[in-house]
Parts: sequence; C-alpha cells; structure tokens
Amino acid sequence: MSKVIVAGGGAAGMLAAISAGMAGHEVALYEKNEKLGKKLYITGKGRCNVTNACGRDGFFQNVVSNSRFLYSSFHHFSNQDMMALLERYGCPLKVERGERVFPVSDKASDVTAALTRALKEFSVQVHLKKEIGGLLFHDGRCTGIRLAGEGPGRQVPADAVIVATGGLSYPSTGSTGDGLKWAREAGHQIVQLSPALTPMEISEEDGKALQGLTLKNIQVSLYRGEKELYTAFGEMLFTHFGVSGPVILSASSYVAGALKKGPLTLTVDLKPALSLEQLDERLLKDFGEEKNRQFKNSLSHLLPAKLIPVVVARAKIDPGKQVNAVTREERKSLARLLKALSFTVIGLRGYKEAVITQGGIALKEVDPSTMGSKKAAGLYFAGEVLDLDALTGGYNLQIAWSTGWSAGASLPYG
Repeated sequence: MSKVIVAGGGAAGMLAAISAGMAGHEVALYEKNEKLGKKLYITGKGRCNVTNACGRDGFFQNVVSNSRFLYSSFHHFSNQDMMALLERYGCPLKVERGERVFPVSDKASDVTAALTRALKEFSVQVHLKKEIGGLLFHDGRCTGIRLAGEGPGRQVPADAVIVATGGLSYPSTGSTGDGLKWAREAGHQIVQLSPALTPMEISEEDGKALQGLTLKNIQVSLYRGEKELYTAFGEMLFTHFGVSGPVILSASSYVAGALKKGPLTLTVDLKPALSLEQLDERLLKDFGEEKNRQFKNSLSHLLPAKLIPVVVARAKIDPGKQVNAVTREERKSLARLLKALSFTVIGLRGYKEAVITQGGIALKEVDPSTMGSKKAAGLYFAGEVLDLDALTGGYNLQIAWSTGWSAGASLPYG
C-alpha cells in the first residue's frame, strides 16, 4: 500500500481518489471548498451533463486539443465505464439529444452523492476546507503537500500526489490555477492559457438591439480576411455584449488563438437550407404576395421580429418603399445579406463565463498511460490542469473522468 494525496475534489480528483482507493492505496483527498464537486453543480445548467454516450471515434472527433494523448486513458476508462460506475453507486442516467448523458433526476447533486458513496466504500479520507499551499519535493521526487496557513502539521507526507485542481474557468468554484503554478515550480512547461467554450464580444452597435434573440438552424462562419477558420450549423443567441449559444461556444475553442492577433469576421447564414438562388426566388414570391406592402413590413414570414429592423437598416433599401418597387439588384443584395449577416468579433469573454480553460501543462512532459510527470517522480496530473479540451456535450467531463481514473489506477505500491 502507498499513501496517496489527491489535490482537488472536482471531477478528476474524485475519480483519481476512487480508482486509487479501489487499487488498495491509502488515499487522502484535499479540497479547499466546503463541498466536493462544486463545479459539477453548474455544468449542464445545473443538471450535470456527465458524459456523452457516443462511440470512441465520435468522442475523439469532439476533442479540440491533443486527442491522441487521451487514447490510453479513454481505453482504460471510457464513457461507458463512467456511466456504469455512476449507476452502480445509485445515480441512474438517461441519454438525451446529441447523446448527452444526464442523471434521471436532472440533479447534479445526485452525481456528487454517487461519487461520495464510492469514496466512502474505498475508505478515502476527505478533507474539506483544507487549502494546499504547495507541493513538497526531495531529490527530484514529490514527497507530499504543504497546507496553507501557519501552525504544526502543515506538511503532509505521501508516496504520490495527484494534482487535479482544475484550470482558471469559473474561479468562484475554486479553480484559481493553483495546480498550474505548482507544475511550473516542478519544472513543467505551461501551454498558453485562454478561456474556451465562452461567449464572444462584437463591436457592432446594432448587435445590442438583438439582445435576447435566439437563432436556431443557422450556420456561422469565422474568417480572418478571406480565410475561413471555423464553420458550423446550430443555435446561437445575442447578448448585451455580443453572441453566445452552443455554436458560438464551440467556435471559441477553435479561434481563441487567432483572436489574440486581432478581430475576426463572424458571418451568420440565416437560411442555410436555401441556396442564394432559392432564397432570391423565395423573396420574389413573398414580395409578389405582398406587392403593396412597405419593405420594412415585408419580412415577417422570413425573419424573427427583433431581427427585421437590423436587416432593413443593413439592406440599404428605403424602408418605406413598396416591395413591388424593389429592384432586382436590391433583392439580390438582400438575399446575399441574409446568407452572410456579418459582425466583428473583437474578443472572448473571460474565465468567469468560460466553461473550460484551453492550454495547461504541456503533454510532452506527462506520461499518457499513467498521467505521471516526466519531471518529478511521484507527481501525477489529471483533468483541466492538462493541455486538453473538447467541445460541449459532456466531452470535457469525460476527459476529467478518464485522466483521473488513469492517474489513480496506475500508481505503484510502497
């Protein structure tokens, strides 16, 4: 038996502690918050999208950064393994649209309760409201932790330490980058950090008039000049600062680096099911049926009410003009506008709104089969501290589950 300390009681930390305890180690889990799994309570809008039930290939297609690193850990602990574990410990699950997996109860607390039961079964000592101040090292080996604060008993020795303290997103849940700092002190390189799966800010004033508007079944594309950086079909919404929604959050993970070099152009195809020619025919038909109506009142069958004034203003067609007087060129220009309504993206929202952190501990310095540090013996990493991230839909939590399990299960004895 080895004495193991797990730093961080989130998704990765709990799985690391469970798997280490299951393997027969003496495990102590330290969490600075008043409860375990604090970030789990806000995932999936409080319902906790625990994983995605897709196949192996589908899972890796949704990993944005460094998917190959995950092959070993996902093989040893997959999405199906995670679903089985939760159900075994009293949290029945259901699969919804997009293969997203949720507790049947729609309560994130049931996920944490199930994991807490597993921790108890394997005699994991859970220390809440205990903040770790740093790691201990001797002769190039991690030998334990140093608790924050003064007084005796601040140093806690261990044969191995698993760091699972998260990234920088949602700092209110305790993710303040502690583990990244410790990794750097241990000699690890940190790949540049940025908020990911986060809303975007736009510069156009008319975007503010669209606040609260949700657009479904649209296609968005992001460009630097003529070069397309990202395109996807889905749902988005307008906010007081810019744009958000599933397709925008996913886009943010792909263009975070490009945005550091300057603004990007976001185009929204409001009618992706129609070609430009088909949309022009639709406009011709609509105008023909309402030939005496003013242009500003002619788009209600085509667009949501909140979007019409913005489109009318951008179309540069006299709003009071009767549609039977709209020229062929004006109509075709309107069709082009509807196929590429553009906005200027000037930045991403910060870590307070980001679902995850992009970047982290460089993976070339971590063993993918054990999550062990290549810089210091006895030191392991799991979850969001690593340079791994994926799209929305349960994939990021599965990264935490799989890497956490691998870290705990691969520890040597004695």
